Amino acid sequence: MTVLCAFAIGTSNLPSIVTADDNAADYVELPIDEYDREHWAFLPIEQVKVPQPSNAGWRQNAIDDFVQFELGRRGLQPQPEASRRTLIRRLSFDLTGLPPTPTQIAEFESDKRTDAYERLVDRLLDSPRHGERWAQHWLDLARFAETDGFEHDKLRPNAWKYRDWVIAALNDDMPYDQFIRLQIAGDETDPDDGSALTATRFCLSGPDMPDINLIDERRHTVLNELTSTIGEVFLGLQVGCAQCHDHKYDPISQADFYRLRAIFEPSVPLKKNRSLSTLSESFPSAHSSHVMLRGDFRSPGPELSPGAIRVVSSKTHAYSPKPSNKSAGLRTALADWLVDAENPLTARVMVNRVWQHHFGAGLSSTPSDFGVMGSEPSHPELLDWLASSFVKQGWSLKSLHRMIVTSATYRQRSRLDKNATDSERDAWAEAQKADPHAQLFSRYPRWRLEGEAIRDAMLVASGQINWKSGGPGVRPPLPKELVGTLLVNQWNVTEDRSEHDRRSIYVFARRNLRYPIFEVFDRPSANTSCSRRDISTTAPQSLHLLNSQFSLNLARSMAESIAKDHPTDAQRVDAIFLRSFSRLPTPEERIDVQDFLNASPSTNAEKLAHLCLALFNSNEFVTVD
Repeated sequence: MTVLCAFAIGTSNLPSIVTADDNAADYVELPIDEYDREHWAFLPIEQVKVPQPSNAGWRQNAIDDFVQFELGRRGLQPQPEASRRTLIRRLSFDLTGLPPTPTQIAEFESDKRTDAYERLVDRLLDSPRHGERWAQHWLDLARFAETDGFEHDKLRPNAWKYRDWVIAALNDDMPYDQFIRLQIAGDETDPDDGSALTATRFCLSGPDMPDINLIDERRHTVLNELTSTIGEVFLGLQVGCAQCHDHKYDPISQADFYRLRAIFEPSVPLKKNRSLSTLSESFPSAHSSHVMLRGDFRSPGPELSPGAIRVVSSKTHAYSPKPSNKSAGLRTALADWLVDAENPLTARVMVNRVWQHHFGAGLSSTPSDFGVMGSEPSHPELLDWLASSFVKQGWSLKSLHRMIVTSATYRQRSRLDKNATDSERDAWAEAQKADPHAQLFSRYPRWRLEGEAIRDAMLVASGQINWKSGGPGVRPPLPKELVGTLLVNQWNVTEDRSEHDRRSIYVFARRNLRYPIFEVFDRPSANTSCSRRDISTTAPQSLHLLNSQFSLNLARSMAESIAKDHPTDAQRVDAIFLRSFSRLPTPEERIDVQDFLNASPSTNAEKLAHLCLALFNSNEFVTVD
């Protein structure tokens, strides 16, 4: 029996399918109707009119108009601007993942120019450390690692080149539409550019089992993982839920999933015992594409043609490959479709991700699920205004960063000032009651540093950090008991000891073993795309910061460098606090520290080292106000 499957797309004229072989069960794809398209994320991005709050004295840019308008509707007031010390620490960690130095703090505090804050923002965005910071956010999404995973977790020798490509692209402010194009179709669009080929490692960065006996099973698993990641990262949709059956909640059919998968099928070269690398199209393709019934690679259903997700498509926003004599143009067409002005998702999703990393949560709190079961945005008009502005500004991520961090919303205090007036205390209490999680941005939400930033902050504070950029991942020493769990040669310590103090983004990313401080502070496993890390509070975190050889060594290095540069105890204590907290100790803290130094029977060097270690273990060291 041959089954004809009509794949209607509302009023769209996009290609439909197709036939099933005689052994396939019947499969009928439901059409997309207008109700399906009425979900907020599938509607076109609106050209929003900026509201005009009654009190314009607080605002710095249009972001504040949206936020203040929403606060005003609830009878709430925003917080005043934070102190300069708080702002430089917040900005430095946010934009570069590093604490400010005492010299940088002093320079910012003494800068009397009216645009001192904006100059600080520009300096941090122009720093090469900016790309190193924000690349980690993207690598979480890309499920980046330098090994395959699974039992043998074999090395992928050139995987690090993708990490370096991401860092360079973000530092150069590569337009986000180009950033997408190269990662999906760099080998098609720029065939003579080696870095464009490297960019396609995004697609094949997921886990793999190269030694599996059934190559068809491996192909099925790799392609399904790739397709799911494309949907999550660029569209903010859980398309992977449609691998085995039509999506239970969103208007995404099983055929939608396998049409999207078909775009990549000719470009995933698999060889037994060979790790995944870059995309390479086999043209013309020898493979036909099918719906895999019940998600089983042994049960091909109706044959289908490559295509994009129907609910995001229309007559004027259609997936349209343009074949050449060298390529079918499938992935180039997908990239064009993703960054088309009529695509309602791509800009919204990325703007929401950037907002999330500046404020701890996105305007939608489900950054990789804009579907029916995801969270609606707290400020939908602001999200659309930002998305529209993002595209108009040439998809510039640095312009988006600059707009967000120069807003009054971002500059707010995160806690009540101890010298606050009664009216300020009343406003604070009301905001905490009505906006307990700061989702309305009645204050700046405090957030905890990731494990990578904590390690980098310790290296900077101790004066031990090695600023070398790029290259294969380095392998600092591991505890012996951890090495004993690995196979032979899975963590050969880098011989050059100076390499051990490189920034955390350059630490070797093994899929089956996370570097200890990263693991205890919730680094994802890299087996799936991670849009938002867990934030746990556990005993191993404090135990690691207090007892690890890494912490103790850096505390001693910090104490030695400070003792060398400062002759008196008072100066040394000030220097330790400045390096750790970006502030001087309070009078009460000075008394406590002096009592500690006087009571300890250790040598001066050991006393200072234990003070440094204590500050590494404080909540203030790992928290950004």
